[in-house]
Amino acid sequence: MIIVTGAAGFIGSNIVAGLNARGERDILVVDDLSDGRKCLNLADLDFSDYLEYDDLLARVEAGDELGDVTAVFHQGACSDTTEWDGRYVMDRNYRYSKSLHDWCVARGVPFIYASSASVYGMGPDFVEQRAAERPLNMYAFSKFAFDQYVRAQSAKTNSQVAGLRYFNVYGPREQHKGKMASVAWHFSRQIEEGGECRLFEGSDGYDDGGQRRDFIYVGDCVDVNLWLLDSGVSGIFNCGTGRSQTFNDVADAVTGWYGRGEKRYIEFPESLVGRYQSFTQADVNALREAGYGRAFATVDEGVRRYLDWLAERGAADATHHSE
Repeated sequence: MIIVTGAAGFIGSNIVAGLNARGERDILVVDDLSDGRKCLNLADLDFSDYLEYDDLLARVEAGDELGDVTAVFHQGACSDTTEWDGRYVMDRNYRYSKSLHDWCVARGVPFIYASSASVYGMGPDFVEQRAAERPLNMYAFSKFAFDQYVRAQSAKTNSQVAGLRYFNVYGPREQHKGKMASVAWHFSRQIEEGGECRLFEGSDGYDDGGQRRDFIYVGDCVDVNLWLLDSGVSGIFNCGTGRSQTFNDVADAVTGWYGRGEKRYIEFPESLVGRYQSFTQADVNALREAGYGRAFATVDEGVRRYLDWLAERGAADATHHSE
């Protein structure tokens, strides 16, 4: 049995879909369904059992056996970057991850978990080294703290432990995230509703819409997760394309798919001055050196796949997800 936490979330549900595509059905999906709309991310997927997030933690900390567990993909977390209740975030992200890590290590179960590129703060370096890490909010700090724990434990850990620092992920099954969904999703909705994509004016020396991010298609994130499972490689790795592209590129890909739409530049918010990442770009050398060789989708390729998927699902389904 494979356990996926955060299974009703964005990346977690895509991992379940990726496992299903391999013929895997014996999957324990774990999540907090207080927001019941997230269940739609699992409605077309196959799994063998469901467990609430808190129930899994209680069983893990009690030392319970959960059956023949062959791997754990730990994607669940409080991902709200505006949450400043540090005790809550550390309990939800750090303590939970630590307990699950220790349970897996004690049993030799591969443990693959979600870290975050937010540990790098404002950059400008995005390489898996301590000198580049400077988290700026509680979410980022909780991810950074767990990475620190993994590093400290690695010398005495014999089983696989691998973390992925996700960059700007976009793609299917993210609609429940609302304002936290990707710009690709928001641009698509804006074209549908008003015929124009709204981008920020220039900032930090960048032209209008010219700020750059490392946008990675969620299918590529799934491929990296499954490759880690197959390879048995341990370590903390960036999960980005290694190629930054502009917000204009995303808007152009969206309007190109629709065959219509304009770009409109809006004033850069005063509240974001000095707090906005105008540039991110993953250093993927460590991942490549570990043996991952597949190419990553460009924004144009990934956005096309994403909007094709949304079109196949139909507007009604997309609307249910985005309420």
